[in-house]
Amino acid sequence: MIVVGGGIIGLSLSIELRKQGATVLLLERGEPGREASHAAGGMLVDSPMETQPALQALATASARMYPAFVSELEIESGRKIDLRDDGAIVFFKREFSAFDLENKLGCGEESLSPSELAELEPALAETSTSALFLKERSVDPRGLVAAAMEAAKRLGVDISSGEEVNSVHISEDAVTSVSTKKTTFYSPKVVNCAGAWSGQFGPHAFPTRPVKGQMLCLISPTRNLIRHVIRSPEVYIIPRSDGRIIIGTTVEEAGFDKRTEVAAIQRLHQAAVAVVPQLREAKILEDWAGLRPGTPDGLPILGATSTHGYYVATGHFRDGILLAPITARVMAQIISGQNPSEDLSAFSAERFQSTCSSK
Repeated sequence: MIVVGGGIIGLSLSIELRKQGATVLLLERGEPGREASHAAGGMLVDSPMETQPALQALATASARMYPAFVSELEIESGRKIDLRDDGAIVFFKREFSAFDLENKLGCGEESLSPSELAELEPALAETSTSALFLKERSVDPRGLVAAAMEAAKRLGVDISSGEEVNSVHISEDAVTSVSTKKTTFYSPKVVNCAGAWSGQFGPHAFPTRPVKGQMLCLISPTRNLIRHVIRSPEVYIIPRSDGRIIIGTTVEEAGFDKRTEVAAIQRLHQAAVAVVPQLREAKILEDWAGLRPGTPDGLPILGATSTHGYYVATGHFRDGILLAPITARVMAQIISGQNPSEDLSAFSAERFQSTCSSK
């Protein structure tokens, strides 16, 4: 079994397949876990107010899996993963109507008045804007990926770095092998988990594209300055348990350009300070950019393809960290010949049939 792509999706699936007894070779064009997964914020967002309806069931199922998912990775890797469940405070562009509140808010969500906001997060700037409290988790993606890497190695997944796939070969409409710039690997089953690069090699032209996001990391002299994830239309702010504060993010169509821009980083910093004024005194530790795998409709591509033995799990856009546990489960079920536990009809590659045709 060959898995192409060493981000959190490819790593999680490799681990799940290995647990089922499969022999797994993971091929990564660069260094495993250093692309979109390394750059992510780690918010596990499954609120109906922010999630596409078609994605809601999958997102909710995956969010519920997270405590067990993290616990298993910690045991298998011997590493601690920073999973927080303090919830999120979310400011939206408009006030909520009674219809929105009645029909979209779940049991873990509630509207907050300015006084309630000040009580929950004293460091927030004064505002007359109402907000929502969402009962959701966040995770440190870098710690998560490091644990997944170690777990995969300990479980016997063969990981090969610097293996950029050029093509997936087929014979009589079935997969036979994968070619990289260095060599050819033979396998009757291949999964494309290559993220933004998923459409860069045949036999199918999956319509994924890189969507750039720039971010920065701060450390505040005030310990535990904020406790909750904070999201506004302009910026999101994610506290880590070690005192770091992650600020993000831009959404840019910039091809495969991963360079950060001073003006963009400054805008993010200023937007964060407008929400939490004390961040003006925080030190910038790092800034970076990542390339999320976008699709034309913003939904992932999951399942078998028209080529026997060739599968795809890509296009997770901003939800790759969130959807890793459920993606690993349903893809392993499909690959082993079982019916998936979730309805994946909305995520089939066939919805892009005109662009996913064989090369």
